[in-house]
Amino acid sequence: ASGEVKGERKGTIFQDSDIAKWIEAAAYSLRFKPDAELESIIDELVRLIEKSQMSDGYVNTYFIASGRTSERWSDLVMGHELYCAGHMMEAAVAYFYATGKRTFLDVMCRYADYIGTVFGQEEHQNPGFDGHPEIELALHRLAEATGNSKYTEMAHYFVNIRGSVPNFHIGKAAMEGMIPKSKWFGSDYYLADKPVREMTGAQGHSVRAMYLYCAMADQYLKTRDASLLTALKKIWNNVVQKHMYITGGLGSQAHGERFSIDYDLPNDTCYTETCASIGLAMWAWRMLSIEKKGIYADIMEKAVFNGILSGMSLDGTKYFYVNPLKLLPEVTKFRYDHAHVAPERVSWFDCACCPTNVARFILQFMEYLCSVNNEGLWIHHFAQGRCVAEADGQKIQLKMKTNYPWDGKVSIRLDLQRSAEFTVFVRVPRWCSSYSLTVNNGPITPVAQTENNGYIGIRREWHTNDSITLELEMSVRFIRTNINVSENAGKVALQRGPLIYCAEEADNGAGLHMYSIKNGRKTCLVQDSNLPPGTIAIEAEACFEKYSAELNDLYFEYLSDREMGSKTLRFIPYYQWGNRKPGNEMSVWFNTTP
Repeated sequence: ASGEVKGERKGTIFQDSDIAKWIEAAAYSLRFKPDAELESIIDELVRLIEKSQMSDGYVNTYFIASGRTSERWSDLVMGHELYCAGHMMEAAVAYFYATGKRTFLDVMCRYADYIGTVFGQEEHQNPGFDGHPEIELALHRLAEATGNSKYTEMAHYFVNIRGSVPNFHIGKAAMEGMIPKSKWFGSDYYLADKPVREMTGAQGHSVRAMYLYCAMADQYLKTRDASLLTALKKIWNNVVQKHMYITGGLGSQAHGERFSIDYDLPNDTCYTETCASIGLAMWAWRMLSIEKKGIYADIMEKAVFNGILSGMSLDGTKYFYVNPLKLLPEVTKFRYDHAHVAPERVSWFDCACCPTNVARFILQFMEYLCSVNNEGLWIHHFAQGRCVAEADGQKIQLKMKTNYPWDGKVSIRLDLQRSAEFTVFVRVPRWCSSYSLTVNNGPITPVAQTENNGYIGIRREWHTNDSITLELEMSVRFIRTNINVSENAGKVALQRGPLIYCAEEADNGAGLHMYSIKNGRKTCLVQDSNLPPGTIAIEAEACFEKYSAELNDLYFEYLSDREMGSKTLRFIPYYQWGNRKPGNEMSVWFNTTP
């Protein structure tokens, strides 16, 4: 009944982080739906965490339960102690905000205080940092929840010290042969080869990189250090223009789960870990907090609707760790360089970072719909539901009614405590070529309307129950890739609204590589009872070369007058692929023909 048993601790060295993310997700869910049973489960976990805490404040089941406390902080490269601490802190803050209960928060404050005595630049302290950024993000949240600025200073220390420790990558795991000593796992892999202000582009482990960039953005928001923002913008431009998949996926190389070189974006062997897309969305939100530019919200939306949602099955019970843009099931099962790609979602992983990360992100998404600064109220994302913002000294509740992303109509009603004049900025996504915007079903006077980096600003005196209606045109777009991406030369992908589409064997049969899309031809929107209710699929004309039955040569001369056949291909939203037929061939990119 107590939940305490004796036995051997199992799981990864960073298993505590998965428990923490589960608690964080559960805490967010309590805000939507109070649940006494769920809350009691969290309370029991908190009790056990508090009981496991050592007298000096240290908390980590891997080292405590296995009797390895003497090895604490011996492997900052791969030990993940500060990473786990960070996720525990974020969970404690979330639970405190959801319930007002301080026990978990106090436990993590004691842990943070202890960490502050271990790490630093005094003679008796460890001048190190974690190989996987995360604690930096958590310390900022802990500072906000407690009002204690020393946690902010600790976060800044961990960012500023990075890149100044020689041979950081030669940790205990590397010395014991767990991590091979090779160019793939040097200091750059851990984003430790140079100070953060000298970084100019994507490098190393994709998830670690995203979390570090989040930490840099958090620090800029506190300090307004221009050198940090300069570095962040250089890195951002490099990531989204030369390393990002059309789905918002990141990480083109499976070995090391890492970035490779500019424009190297293979579709079938990519890694594109779900957590990397979550990290990209988190970073985009912080960049949007720094400067209100629609590109940040656009990229965040791309990651959410494609790279993140694809990581979980439609019924919420199975998951992808890796999100490829092309899958040939038999190849995936046989080839060593495809070993990391699962042909279908699975119920869990030995390294279960993605499922818990998806859960906490989705349950937090309503916080990202809008924000406020001294310019006005900004509406960034569109979803059925409510969000609350504080502007002009009052709480304003926004009630959104929409069927987005299936259609582009968004109705927003404002509930105010009193009438006030201010500006509401509404994002118009870059993928939209035509839109209409009305207030109370009437036109907006030109003098009251301004364009601002992808947003339309409406300044007027607002009253309770005023409504804004945005209608976005959602035509099917044929998307091409930069010419330097050799993988996609001569190919297109289909996009409608924020959704990227793919073709599946379940709808079209095998051999998707044979078909070429008739570029620029009319497409048709369809609904299919085999897909989730409301889903809009796309049908597009395609053609293929007909071959004689007796032609079985591996290579043969190309004949320009070869007979062509035609076929209508059906495309579904990328995030929905793999939810019907197991071992299903899939492709996002297709060759084109006039």
